Amino acid sequence: MSETRVGRIEEKTKNGKGRPIELSERALEALRSHRRQQVGGKHSEYIFPSTTGTPTNSGNLMYRSFKPTLECAGLPQIRFHDLRHTCATIRFVKGQHPKRVQELLGHASIAMTMDIHSHVIPGMGDDNGIMDDL
Repeated sequence: MSETRVGRIEEKTKNGKGRPIELSERALEALRSHRRQQVGGKHSEYIFPSTTGTPTNSGNLMYRSFKPTLECAGLPQIRFHDLRHTCATIRFVKGQHPKRVQELLGHASIAMTMDIHSHVIPGMGDDNGIMDDL
């Protein structure tokens, strides 16, 4: 979804396909709890709606929620999009196969995923002593 001067528009992904969102059981329970606690039991079709039940304005999300949360947690100020890179990095460091990360990110090719994220894959770029045993 994007905001324009005339309102919000829903956009397709770059490749025209939907993307799966994988959540841990812990994250799912947090979302269920959030749903149960929504003000006055009013449910919206959105997980984090505005106070009027409409989609949250991206500026409000950044400056009323995201940035204050980072500051409160003692984390550096990052762009919201950086969370996408952080997720990919964590998956690589934990040993997830690059093809799976590519699918989750919605990249058209594995080359794009590897060009952006390969520097964090264990063993990539670490050539110290690799030829010593030959």
